[in-house]
Amino acid sequence: MESKLMTTDELTCFKAYDIRGKLGKELNEDIAYRIGRAFGQYLKPKTVIVGGDIRLTSEVLKQATANGLLDSGVNVIDLGMTGTEEIYYAVSALKVCGGIQITASHNPIDYNGMKLVREESKPISGDSGLLEIKTLAEANVFSEPAKQGVLSKQSNLTQYVEHLLTYIQFRNITPLKLVVNAGNGAAGHVIDALERRFVELSIPIEFIKIYHQPNGHFPNGIPNPLLPENRAATADAVKFHRADMGIAWDGDFDRCFLFDERGEFIEGYYIVGLLAEAFLLKKSGESIIHDPRMTWNTIELVKQTGGVPVLCKTGHAFIKERMRLENAVYGGEMSAHHYFRDFAYCDSGMIPWLLVAEMLCVKKQPLSSLVSERISRYPSSGEINRKLANPQAAITKVEQRFSQDALAIDYVDGLSIEHNTWRFNLRSSNTEPVVRLNVESKGDVALMEKRTQQIIDVLES
Repeated sequence: MESKLMTTDELTCFKAYDIRGKLGKELNEDIAYRIGRAFGQYLKPKTVIVGGDIRLTSEVLKQATANGLLDSGVNVIDLGMTGTEEIYYAVSALKVCGGIQITASHNPIDYNGMKLVREESKPISGDSGLLEIKTLAEANVFSEPAKQGVLSKQSNLTQYVEHLLTYIQFRNITPLKLVVNAGNGAAGHVIDALERRFVELSIPIEFIKIYHQPNGHFPNGIPNPLLPENRAATADAVKFHRADMGIAWDGDFDRCFLFDERGEFIEGYYIVGLLAEAFLLKKSGESIIHDPRMTWNTIELVKQTGGVPVLCKTGHAFIKERMRLENAVYGGEMSAHHYFRDFAYCDSGMIPWLLVAEMLCVKKQPLSSLVSERISRYPSSGEINRKLANPQAAITKVEQRFSQDALAIDYVDGLSIEHNTWRFNLRSSNTEPVVRLNVESKGDVALMEKRTQQIIDVLES
């Protein structure tokens, strides 16, 4: 027997890696319900975990998605208000068949979305089921299950926090003062839970909390520390409180951004090298996955500490798949996504700062000292975005201009060209007519800046 409901046109909220859309026409309760039905019909899971961030529409969209799952005969465990990684963790820890997090992360306030995983927290993206779910949701024709699913509510916070603490050795921690900025997003409740455990375990970490309370109105702006204008509050608090480090998260806290003891923002590229080193100092010989945008610093640090650097295309689905293939202990992207083997190969915004905090104590050096030598050794442009009418034609022009005398050219992810003292990666966006440029050099800031401007000139010509 089949159920036929109201149909609509193409669902534009389905993107390459997840679901994101403007509230109303692109994403609403009806569409969320149909996505739940489609998820259930496609995967045929026994049990699915759902959670939602603190956006004002996340609760109703979560309920609608859960209803769709239940009407597909799927049992649903609702974890309540969660960050994305709490869903990743729970799916693997509870050994269920899948998970859906309602979140728009750092998108504007009038957006929401979903991140979907299957068993073992494996990602569901464009080439691993998302398009099939989209087709089913658009058709809106569903088979009726033999019986209705059952809804239960529980918290997995305690188990998740205990897992986070396995990444550090308590005896290594000396007194630290950390500024933590949840951006009024979902991170605050995890920080509070960690704080309680630190007190119980006599771990001497003190939190200075700013923008801590979850608030879907985002009174201090959308939590997106990648935007330079959003960094001042964390930086100022670090300086005012003379903290050892500042940490800021995006809305669903699957990314964290670090500030040194002077309030200086640390580019994600250099954190990748730092975290790779943290793992390899504990156990050498492990594989480390990194993306092609900027590579020299990571490759050198991994090799120096006895690891094996492995290049992989940018994007969480690609990184997670390659990590499983290589059994890599850690994978990092310069965009502040950090992936961990013991975290079901998923990305976490909590594990990175715990590892860096431990490293500050073990090395007895401030964060600025840990990264300054690496920054001067491999200065980088940071990611520069340009909106262009024809991105591919522009990339071809850049290749023609800079491929002479190149030591290496590869197309793993866009265009990467390497010269003796500088290199760059240029790639087009999956979702918009934008090219993304990253340039680095060997110890020569002026050269890096010169080459960056030359490439921009070609792009804009």
